[in-house]
Amino acid sequence: MNDTITHPHESRVVDAAPKHLLIGGKWRPATADASYEVEDPSTGRGLCSVADATPLDGLAALAAADEAQSSWAQHPPRERGEILRRAYELVMQRHEDLSLLMTLEMGKPLVESRAEITYAAEFFRWFAEEAVRIDGDYAVAPNGKGRFLVMRQPVGPAVLITPWNFPLAMGTRKIGPAIAAGCTMVIKPAHQTPLSMLALGEILLEAGLPDGVLNIVTAEGAGRVMEPMIRDPRARKLSFTGSTAVGRKLIEQSAEQVLKVSLELGGNAPFIVFDDADLDAAVDGAMMAKMRNIGEACTAANRFYVHADVADEFSRRMAERMGALRVGRGVTDEIEVGPLIDSSQLGKVTELVQDAVGQGAEVVLGGEAHDSDGYFYPPTVLKNVPEAARMRSEEIFGPVAPISTFTDEQQVVADANDTEYGLVTYVYTQDLTRSLRVCEQLQTGMIGLNQGMVSNPAAPFGGVKASGLGREGGKVGIDEFLETKYVAIGGL
Repeated sequence: MNDTITHPHESRVVDAAPKHLLIGGKWRPATADASYEVEDPSTGRGLCSVADATPLDGLAALAAADEAQSSWAQHPPRERGEILRRAYELVMQRHEDLSLLMTLEMGKPLVESRAEITYAAEFFRWFAEEAVRIDGDYAVAPNGKGRFLVMRQPVGPAVLITPWNFPLAMGTRKIGPAIAAGCTMVIKPAHQTPLSMLALGEILLEAGLPDGVLNIVTAEGAGRVMEPMIRDPRARKLSFTGSTAVGRKLIEQSAEQVLKVSLELGGNAPFIVFDDADLDAAVDGAMMAKMRNIGEACTAANRFYVHADVADEFSRRMAERMGALRVGRGVTDEIEVGPLIDSSQLGKVTELVQDAVGQGAEVVLGGEAHDSDGYFYPPTVLKNVPEAARMRSEEIFGPVAPISTFTDEQQVVADANDTEYGLVTYVYTQDLTRSLRVCEQLQTGMIGLNQGMVSNPAAPFGGVKASGLGREGGKVGIDEFLETKYVAIGGL
């Protein structure tokens, strides 16, 4: 048993997960049997090893997807939906094992992992229902001399790249619409968290997904494996969730083949609390928006703007709630805050807090990492965070709540918009007129109005500006995997 594992059940779920590449419906080792170690972030020690794909492995996976594309596109929509429905049921049946597996490789507490498994499965259920609703159009030409026939068809083989912070949900959010639309795909999970995706691949095969429709490549270095696929003419679609910096590089690479691109990139979410807000609701929402997934989420509240009249009380309550959270290795139900993903992220959070404090921010809670195994950072509340602090412009991706005050509505909206990002903003006010006025002015793809959670498989998820292109989820989520073909009919 690996020395990072503390219970036989943990060993069982890790051992049960596939460790090889999934190419053309078969599990196979990487070229030269190359592998790399997956780390347990709660201990900093190795969890297991998985296949480390080479560029040749990636191209083999793309070839398998290309070979399967024609027959899969002709597969009956109802059957595509039924496969997704069966996969949804299998995910829910294995809920506890998948939750523990995710906790072990990513670090989030079991309560968070369970929530993600449910959320991830819902994308399969949602797109199972959307598979039979792909429509088109038929119309008479305006001059009456002909007809317009519009059909929607799968875009073709898709290259999908997912992040480590939601290792299953970010996969099902892409795989679900791709399957429903009739696209084959190659998916590359983040190197830190491959096990959840490999387990999902096994589930989809069991649900009846034909060979070659889903191919999975795991690799410690993404660029060397993914770039040849993105530049290959057999790929027709790229979907990526991750940092804006990487997203920009992928846009450049995808331009060569003019791929259909959808990107969900970084965020710098403002959380605005007006003086008339229900403070109980605002603090509840702030805890969800800040502490979901240990703060390691693109939707995490990154900048708190609280009206001066309620700022002290809000800060006090936040510190009280965050200070009561139990930190530790998340394999038991009692733990509420797990470790950050790796040493690099721990170092970044530490730097951002030190920078803010050095510029005058006041530490209300936490503010300093403790010596321990793993990559833990304590829940932290800062107030009077200056504009010049790096955390006002950079994603924190950790359990740190930086609070600033405001008095003027127009100014706080301007401050909220003063960022290259535009993914999500949270607004708390009981004034309906103000709610509508502010929501219309915010430059963001999503708004949580008196709500600290915006993610929902039935709603369109995505941002504006440097936060991405396209939308995932909702009725429009399947559009990213469809092309529109127009047929002009004459002789009528």
